[in-house]
Amino acid sequence: MNVQSYSTQPAQGIRGEIAVPGDKSISHRSIMLGSIARGVTTVRGFLRGEDNFATLNAFRAMGVAIGDDGETLTINGKGLYGLSEADDVIDCGNSGTSIRLLTGLLAPQRFYSVLTGDRYLRRRPMKRVVGPLGQMGACILGRDGGEKAPLAIAGRPLTGLEYRSPVASAQVKSALMLAGLYAAGETRIIEPHLSRDHSERMFRHFGAAIETGATGVVIRGGHELTGRDIIVPGDISSAAFFIVAALLVPDSELLITGVGVNPTRTGILDILTAMGGSIALLNQRELSGEPVADLLIRSSALRGIEIAGEVVTRAIDEFPVICVAAALAEGKTVIREARELRVKETDRIAAMATNLRAAGVTVAESDDGMEITGVERLGAATVESFGDHRIAMSMLVAGLVAAGGVTVHDVACIGTSFPDFFPLLEKVTAR
Repeated sequence: MNVQSYSTQPAQGIRGEIAVPGDKSISHRSIMLGSIARGVTTVRGFLRGEDNFATLNAFRAMGVAIGDDGETLTINGKGLYGLSEADDVIDCGNSGTSIRLLTGLLAPQRFYSVLTGDRYLRRRPMKRVVGPLGQMGACILGRDGGEKAPLAIAGRPLTGLEYRSPVASAQVKSALMLAGLYAAGETRIIEPHLSRDHSERMFRHFGAAIETGATGVVIRGGHELTGRDIIVPGDISSAAFFIVAALLVPDSELLITGVGVNPTRTGILDILTAMGGSIALLNQRELSGEPVADLLIRSSALRGIEIAGEVVTRAIDEFPVICVAAALAEGKTVIREARELRVKETDRIAAMATNLRAAGVTVAESDDGMEITGVERLGAATVESFGDHRIAMSMLVAGLVAAGGVTVHDVACIGTSFPDFFPLLEKVTAR
């Protein structure tokens, strides 16, 4: 749905059974590793959002044959050194994952590449990846001293390093891991908290020489990967909007099937449960090395809590909708140690503070978080998405429990991660 504005109105319940689209992070990585593996990789459950197609199109531009019958992708892998130089600039659209991980993958290739993106992506910080890659010997130039895209990458041989990342970032870690596949010796990445480990699981699935520990990962370069079959579980970040909607709207009971519940991603479940939310994990199982479950959610009275520490890393993408839950929780919710939110698709601390205030909520910002004082009912509001898909969807969830509803401008960005959001929302919303 390519619309500029969308409104949601108070609902009488969120009910039924749905499956959310495939995990965005895993979808990106399946294309990347399948393309540089030897042999054929098949991918079922691939997220058909704009961000993931940016990654898919990048590898097609580098000579990888990727078939798509609408259900399954078939990737004819080229091996570690089988990629070809693209004949044009590679456009990553709005996808931070695409541009950062591709920077790591392209740095050791035997050709020249240029990566760019839309106006929002060109504002986002890239030095967190460009800097450590430079320590490995990469030659990468960009605007603002390498801080901003477009990035020009002159591929050259790399040497492994030990890197202590100042932030727990799966994108930084994964970019260095991809570079480490090609680097001489070992590449060791150590994080302050363990970020999501989809890369580690998938590297292992493809046969990479990898060791993992409590705070880091080691990659040994020069080992070829082998094509694999992958089933992508439902994205917990997409499920989060429906989880919060079902918790907040009275008389709700919703079953979301086949959701990925990787423990590095379930901070959202831990936070909402601590707030008093009724969330049950059913039929737990494993698909392609990833834990999966069905989630049963029932409407609940929530209470404010303090959110800080490692759980922030495990829920970093879900904070916009967590803020909506906090706005309807009894008492105050304090979010700390979440400065990473300021460098996402937009400054999510400032964006959510602005939008919740428009709906009558008292919000105090800090450098690394915010304090939200819950209200009994949100007021009607018209707000901006700031070009951020998660801000847009979070505020549309807020409209389900706002007197008079909520209108969000610039919602076309939702297509980057959740093209089926609107029909699924209509399906489960009782009027």
